[in-house]
Amino acid sequence: MYIIDRIEGNWFIVEVGKDTFNLPKELSPSAKEGDVINISVSVDPARTLARQKAAAQMLDNFFDA
Repeated sequence: MYIIDRIEGNWFIVEVGKDTFNLPKELSPSAKEGDVINISVSVDPARTLARQKAAAQMLDNFFDA
């Protein structure tokens, strides 16, 4: 269970058990302290591949110089 413990500036401080982490407030501007939130994570294979290609290209350019 993820609970918004408090808001600091533009960040939610989210509590998970005894641990906390920060999430940008812009993800859910209507959320408030004490709200229980759901979080899901997914991988974007196309964007991941694009980033890998860009990084490889940067390395190629670096070593060719």
